[in-house]
Amino acid sequence: MQTIESQAIVKRFFEALYRLKADRKIRGKQTFTREYGINRWNLNTLEKEPERDIFQAAWLTYLVKDYDVSPMWLLTGFGDFYQQK
Repeated sequence: MQTIESQAIVKRFFEALYRLKADRKIRGKQTFTREYGINRWNLNTLEKEPERDIFQAAWLTYLVKDYDVSPMWLLTGFGDFYQQK
């Protein structure tokens, strides 16, 4: 069972995926899961049930390294969505 804080990070993870889609950085969740070898069924389950203990911290690193999403925003919800360069 995820803590409340962990569930908030999971929710921001999904917010990031939708933002990246809106910004045309990715085509959608399927593209993201295929690119990183993530089980799409698990991802969809986690989106509906963020308290499930199936989230992988590595998924955050993909957003930070490959899409310039701010780690501060992902972990805390504060600051800009994209990293400042």
